[in-house]
Amino acid sequence: MDRSKPFKIDLTRIRGKGNVKCPKCGVEISPDDTSEDVYTVLQPIVNKDCLERIVLQCNRCGSRIDLVGFVHSCN
Repeated sequence: MDRSKPFKIDLTRIRGKGNVKCPKCGVEISPDDTSEDVYTVLQPIVNKDCLERIVLQCNRCGSRIDLVGFVHSCN
């Protein structure tokens, strides 16, 4: 696993259905893929019952990716 600083992807800046590419190797990461063949969810970060970010690991290159920008209605 790549232990360097994680890449950060802001979901509010992408279009479509939430698919993103790994910033290092370019493999497509889809929220519809539940197989964990392409990526692994390492840790969801929740603050006051709201999803703040999700830390992923790309299974192809080992990069860590922080997904931020989840839209929520928590106060």
